[in-house]
Amino acid sequence: MDSIDRRGFLECMAWAGTGLLWTAGGGVLSSRMAAPAAAAETAAGSFRFAQISDTHIGFKGQANGDPTATLQQVVDRINALQPAPAFVLHTGDQTHGQKAGAFDTVAEILKGLKTERVFYLPGEHDVFLDGGKEYLDRYGKGTVGGRGWQSFDYKGTHFVGLVNVLKYKGEGMGALGEDQIEWLTKDLAPLSGSTPVVVFAHVPLWAVYPQWGWTTEDAGRALEHLKRFGSVTVLNGHIHQVMQKVEGAVTFHTAMSTAFPQPAPGSAPAPGPMKIPEADARRMIGAAEVTYVPGQHPLAIVDTRLG
Repeated sequence: MDSIDRRGFLECMAWAGTGLLWTAGGGVLSSRMAAPAAAAETAAGSFRFAQISDTHIGFKGQANGDPTATLQQVVDRINALQPAPAFVLHTGDQTHGQKAGAFDTVAEILKGLKTERVFYLPGEHDVFLDGGKEYLDRYGKGTVGGRGWQSFDYKGTHFVGLVNVLKYKGEGMGALGEDQIEWLTKDLAPLSGSTPVVVFAHVPLWAVYPQWGWTTEDAGRALEHLKRFGSVTVLNGHIHQVMQKVEGAVTFHTAMSTAFPQPAPGSAPAPGPMKIPEADARRMIGAAEVTYVPGQHPLAIVDTRLG
């Protein structure tokens, strides 16, 4: 494994009650079925990474009475993958409204991952009560100014983790803010346009469904700085379902939740946990293995389900 440079490293796997395993190589993402015994044949220079999202520990509802159990199931599936991903990224909403002890529960379960490191970004539920103080006390160290956003380089790929939930409670949609966009501009400036870039945040950076706040109001300003790159992948959680969009060289992907599904955009009066039997909900969460392989494109996702 390559050593981590001064920026560090971040690996992502996108699950939504499920799991997504990402393998990266040469700036291109592709996927394989996420079967425990499936050994990925990866090209030289490729690597794999995993994303977990929207674990919502503390939630209790019709769709899932025990989100700790489904998170543990995801962890078990990651641990069964061969070869194992080197890192895991959690893209927010560890907790459900910062319920007491929820951060500790997530940390304890994720200790069981057979990976070297887990990296975190906040969701709005992780900053709901205190504006992010508890989250940043735990995970702000090593991020820019202790404010949560960060970037990493690994095997020629540049990873950028953005925080877009600190204004969510008041305004009902994601926002990056002037300071973070200014930092992003400087962070990307030294990079060649041929550098593969992976961006991840909690709320989608594209307008999935603004009526429900499923967008980031100033994302366009950030995306302007990514247009010059030949390969950009943007990963998000928040909406608890897999959706994707391609704009030029930028591919957007949203991940499922490990806790419960949400309705498709506009298919219900409002977003939120679907009130469906748990057996049905488990069929709407699952896992996928995705591979970053030189010379192939674009990102393809094959989902398997927990139920």
